[in-house]
Amino acid sequence: MKFFTDYNISGFNTFHLEGKASCVIVVEREDEFGLLPGKLNELPGPHMVIGSGSNLLFCGDFSGTLIKIETKGIIVKELSYESVVLSVAAGEDWEDLIDYCLKNNYGGLENLTLIPGQAGSAAVQNIGAYGVEVSDVIERVEVVDIYTGEIILFSALECDFGYRSSVFKTTHSGKFIIRRVDFRLSLNPQVYTTYGAISGKLKEKGISDPGIVDVAEIIREIRRSKLPDTEEVGCAGSFFKNPVVSPRKYEALKELFPEMPGYILENGEVKLAAGWMIEKAGWKGFRRGDAGVYPLQALVLVNYGNASGKEIFTLSEEIRDDVMEKFGVRLEREVQVIGLECR
Repeated sequence: MKFFTDYNISGFNTFHLEGKASCVIVVEREDEFGLLPGKLNELPGPHMVIGSGSNLLFCGDFSGTLIKIETKGIIVKELSYESVVLSVAAGEDWEDLIDYCLKNNYGGLENLTLIPGQAGSAAVQNIGAYGVEVSDVIERVEVVDIYTGEIILFSALECDFGYRSSVFKTTHSGKFIIRRVDFRLSLNPQVYTTYGAISGKLKEKGISDPGIVDVAEIIREIRRSKLPDTEEVGCAGSFFKNPVVSPRKYEALKELFPEMPGYILENGEVKLAAGWMIEKAGWKGFRRGDAGVYPLQALVLVNYGNASGKEIFTLSEEIRDDVMEKFGVRLEREVQVIGLECR
């Protein structure tokens, strides 16, 4: 375990925003989780757990303690003819896990390639892309009670996964730290290729019977063509969630905007494309100073170099207000905003 005070956090967020945290604790080994309750009792202010900082917008300094998780390790926990259960440390890099699964032909996560983050934050956020959510393959989550150090197991059902949500973002926010995540993956994977441009790209390449590696490579190609490299341009991926509306609301919108895309969910509600509405409202490619909307993907807000968190937040509020005025739909931010001046 490492401990720092008055620490620069620009390297702790993919927006590359400047700022300082009063204290930073870096957890590198799983046996260090049990030391956290005692350590936190000695420190003033709130605490917050972070992974790679790929879903955070800092609007200033953080007057408290950041707990950064850097634990590593992938263990084959169960193995049968049909599936494998991988127990993955919370700090394991998400793309490293994807590569491990592709190498071993473990199916289920390939559609989620190139989503920045770690295994633990993937479960907290219930990340999703191209018709797949990580909750589809999570079997259980092992957590540590941040106040007592007790290790507790949550089944997938107890995690209460929702759209970009889990119990660790809602009712249990701040109470637990994810230690490990168990994924049940298929040894006879059935690929999911009907969402978005995947099937078209496979057809272009003459791939009629794709495997998980084929699907992952296609999705990587698609994502790289429209999303910035966070090493070069500061961003947090999709800034807004795709809103879900009633069928009646969707039909009313279709009368006004016949070309508006919508995806019917199992419960009958309709998921709208936030990026489409933002682009239709004229924000795609907008830039004010170093804060802007990425010209290849309207869902992505970017820091071109020296933007502040407050400038990016202000831009996001203007976009939300404009989409609400034009479509009657209130967008919800996917990123977590840190800083009272932005609330």
